[in-house]
Parts: sequence; structure tokens; C-alpha cells
Amino acid sequence: MMNLDLFDGAWAANAPSSDRLSDASCDASSAAFGAAPAILAAATALPPNVIEQQSLAALLKALWGEKYDQSRRWRSTFEQIQRSVRVDRRYLALPVSEYPALDSFTKTNAAWTRVAPELGAAAAASALHAAGMTARDVDHLFFVTGTGIATPSLDARIVNRLGMRSDVRRTPIFGLGCAGGVAGVVRAADVLRGFPDQVAMVVSAELCSLTLQRADDSVANIIASALFGDGAAAVLLGGARLADRGAGMTPRVVATRSVFYPDSERLMGWEVVDSGLKIVLSPAIPDLVREHLGGDVDAMLADHGLERSAISHWIAHTGGNRVLEAIATALDLPPGALDRSWRLLAATGNLSSASVLFVLRDLLDARAARSGDYGMMLAMGPGFCAELALLRW
Repeated sequence: MMNLDLFDGAWAANAPSSDRLSDASCDASSAAFGAAPAILAAATALPPNVIEQQSLAALLKALWGEKYDQSRRWRSTFEQIQRSVRVDRRYLALPVSEYPALDSFTKTNAAWTRVAPELGAAAAASALHAAGMTARDVDHLFFVTGTGIATPSLDARIVNRLGMRSDVRRTPIFGLGCAGGVAGVVRAADVLRGFPDQVAMVVSAELCSLTLQRADDSVANIIASALFGDGAAAVLLGGARLADRGAGMTPRVVATRSVFYPDSERLMGWEVVDSGLKIVLSPAIPDLVREHLGGDVDAMLADHGLERSAISHWIAHTGGNRVLEAIATALDLPPGALDRSWRLLAATGNLSSASVLFVLRDLLDARAARSGDYGMMLAMGPGFCAELALLRW
């Protein structure tokens, strides 16, 4: 059984258009809003194996005991990272007692192949229930992951678990890391603009704990071991003609944008080694966020006659303390603008592509948005790249 208690239930809704724009722009804005796909529901799932950060840090300290005891500098770095990440607890794919036996990529990937579809299907089932739909209503399935490898991709197992139609169109997305959750929503919304009477589902399942490299005592691996956790999320989207499904208010995906930064592929990703997926994580990432994100967001908003001040809800990936601080600086955000992301970082750690969908789910559950509000989903990941989605209620 999967632990759904932390984010119990899911959310579904419908929204009227805004009257906040000038008469000249209102018609065009309303037309674009009316044609935009809608987010009908969002749901999350967590594995049942929860561990407090202090307890996990003690286990990691024991794992790297020789290095911890012999190098005062390494010990200081380890302790500083544990204090600074601002993570309180994490959820693990397996009980802690089962991790020592995972001494090869074959074993860790087999565990990923077993657990990830179970978590993803649990989140998907919750999203469908919230929207009053069944698995057979789904026309497109986008499956996002980066923490294991399988062919056929794991969405095939989710199709079977949920009993989806045999003609469902599957799109597996691998390798976008933390940006993958927004990318999945962006790709699904882009497809639904061409199919306004169809339904798309995005499922993200990430089991980051299974990628831990025991022999790697680098700073990047220390950070990853202190920051990343496991979980899954699902978002159900409907084309414009289905936007009235459910009750209440639902955001429309009125615009999307992808940004690729040339020659930056060594900033983040995996190095595939004999023991599995070894983290690549450059300390330059926050600097790149501060340098580029503000301009990228402004350029997207300008295309729609908007400024940052128009955004009421910032739905930012919980990339870690330094990344969230860099996002706030890059966008010159007011205090509290990223509170949801900070809270979820503490509650679950960084769930890679699923994290931003947890933040979206939390916002929708709170019913904090009003008619006419704008929101911005954003995340950055390997490539290096940014994925943006402009929402309007």
C-alpha cells in the first residue's frame, strides 16, 4: 500500500474568465483562455517508508564512516550540507533494511521497475477519482521519470494496472530530471490544443533513493543523498471542450515555453557507471538560475502583455535550498511567494520531476486561487534547460 495521507485526496474544478484586462485585450485574452486546455485534477502518492532526516544522516555517516573519521574537512562538509538542506524527512521506496542488499545496478533497477509503477498508478487512480473519470477516458499518457531504465517503458505497466484502453497514446519522457514534471504538463497541454475533446494524463514516478552511489564520497553525492526522496504524482488535463468537468475553479494552461541553454549539459545529470546512475551536480547551477530565469520568465510574460507582478501563484520545483533562494532572487519575489515549495521541500525532500507537481497539488487543494489569477509553473533540469507553464484561473 502507498502512503497518501500526507496529501490526502485530489482536486478538480472549473473556472470563469477574468474581467481584469482592458477591453482591447480582453477579447483576445478570453479567446485564448477559452481554447486553452484545463488541469482537471492533480494527485500524489508516497511510499510508506518514512524516515526523519537525522536518522537518515546517521545511516549515511555510518556508510561513509572511514571518510567521516579520517577527514575533518570532509566531515565538516557533510555536517554543513545536512544542516543547510532544510529537509525534515523523506519517503523511501523500500524499508531501510532492504537497501544494503542492493549492491548492483541490476538489483536497484529491478526495485525501481517494481515500485515505480505501483506508486505512479496510485497517484493516477487518485487523480481520475477526483475528476470523476475512469482510466478508459484517458487518450494520452505521458510518463516522466529519470531514476531507472526499462523497455518497454513503465507506462506500459501503468496502462495494465489501471485498465486503460488499448489505443491510449503513450509518450515516455526520460532524462529531463527536475524539469520533467513541468515538461510533462507542457507537452500534454500542447497536444490537447490540437485535440480539444480529449484527455491527457501526466504521471511522474521518481525513486531517487535507489540511485545512491555508496562508493562515491564526492560533494555532489553528499548533497544528493541529503536532498532527494521518492514519490509519484499525476496530473489530469482536458482539452478546452472538457474544461467544465468537475466543480469549482480549474486553471487553464494558457501558454508554455521551453528554454535550452547551449553547451551546459555537464551541469546536471547522470554518469552511467557499473554501479548505476552517478549524480552530476554542478555548484554553478544557482548562478545560472540567477543569470537567466528572470529574463526567460519576463520574455514569456511579455508575449502575453503581462509582467511578473501579474503572477499571483509561483509553482516552483523544490530543487533545494540554494535553488529556491536563486529562484527568489532571479524573479525578485516578495517574501512568502515560495512558501509552498519550501514547506514541501521540508516534508518530502526533492522528488526530482514529481516535486513541482506536489506543489501544484498543494496549491489546488488549498483553493487559494481566484477567478482571473495567473500562476507560473517552473522548473529547471538537465540539458541544461527550463520549462515554464503559464496558468490562469
